[in-house]
Amino acid sequence: MNKELLKNMCSIYSPSGNETAIRDFIVNEIKDYVDEIKIDPLGNLIARKKGPGKKIMLAGHMDQIGLMVTFIDENGFLRFTNVGGLAPAITLSQRVIFENGIIGVIGSEKLESIKDLNLDKLYIDIGASSQKEAEEMVSIGDVCVYYSEPIIDDKKVVSQALDDRIGCFIMIEALKALKDSENDLYFVFTVQEEVGIRGAKTSAYTINPDFGIAIDVTTTGDTPNAKKMAVKLGNGPAIKVKDNSILCHPVVKNTMIKRAKENDIKYQLEVLELGGTDSGAIHLTRSGIPAGVISIPTRYIHSNCEMCYLSDITGAIELTVKLVESEFVE
Repeated sequence: MNKELLKNMCSIYSPSGNETAIRDFIVNEIKDYVDEIKIDPLGNLIARKKGPGKKIMLAGHMDQIGLMVTFIDENGFLRFTNVGGLAPAITLSQRVIFENGIIGVIGSEKLESIKDLNLDKLYIDIGASSQKEAEEMVSIGDVCVYYSEPIIDDKKVVSQALDDRIGCFIMIEALKALKDSENDLYFVFTVQEEVGIRGAKTSAYTINPDFGIAIDVTTTGDTPNAKKMAVKLGNGPAIKVKDNSILCHPVVKNTMIKRAKENDIKYQLEVLELGGTDSGAIHLTRSGIPAGVISIPTRYIHSNCEMCYLSDITGAIELTVKLVESEFVE
C-alpha cells in the first residue's frame, strides 16, 4: 500500500470544474505505465494501455465537492452555494481552503433551533474586516473545499475527498500492477462527477467501449442505527448490483464475482437505494454499454473525515487487475 501516494492525492485541491491539479499529478504518476495519454475538451484524462481484445473503460472521478462564493457582505463575510452535495450540519464549523491558499471557517447565523440550519444560514469567515479586504483575498465564483490533514494508519484512512480519490488511487495502483492484458484498456479519470456525472458521459461517447467499470465509494450499514444495508468496512470491495442510476449488467457483475472467487478475493454485494456513479452515464452512452461498479465501503461520505479500510482498498486493486486482464464471462 503506497500510503504516501494516497495521502498526497487526498490533499490536492480539485473541486468539480477545476480538476487541473489532480489531473497533472496523476499524469506524472502513470505516464510510464501506459501507451497513450489524452486530455479531452471537458478535461477528462484518458490513459490507454493497448491490447488485442475488447475495449474496457475504467472510470474514477477526480473532482471533489466544494463551496462557491456568491456574495461578500460589508463586513467581509462570504455567502456561498454548494458545488456537489453538502450537508449543512456537516459543513458547519469546518475549515475550508481556496485555490490560492486562503483558509476560512464556516460559521452560522444565530438560530432559534438547530432544525432551522440550512446552507442559507451559513457563511465563510476568512478573517477579513471589510468587504474591500475580503475582495482582495477572494472573488465571486471562487471555490473552496474542506481542509484537514489525511490520516492513514495500519487499518484505515480518514480524509476529505476519498470520494473519489480512492477510486483514482485504485486505478493507478492496478495500472502499475498490470503486466499483459487480453483487453484494450482505457483508464479514464473523469471530471464533474459530483455535479451530474458529466465527464463520464463525454469520455464514454468518445471511447465507445465494449464494457464499462466505475470505481467509486459507497455507503455502509455498519454504524449505530444506520439504514439497513449489507455493506460494511472490512468485508472486501463491494460488487454493485444496483443504485439509483443503474442496474448493473449481469455479464459485468457475474464476471466480477467469478474473478473474485477464482482468486480468493473477499467481496460483498451492494444494493444502494440512493446515489449513483460514473457507470450511470457510461451504460446509457450511444446504443448502450454493459457496465458495473467496484465500490469501496466508506463511512461519512461528503465530509472532511470519510473513512475506509486499507484491506478493502487492497482487495479492490487486486479485483480490478484480475477483472481487466482477461475476457469477460458472456
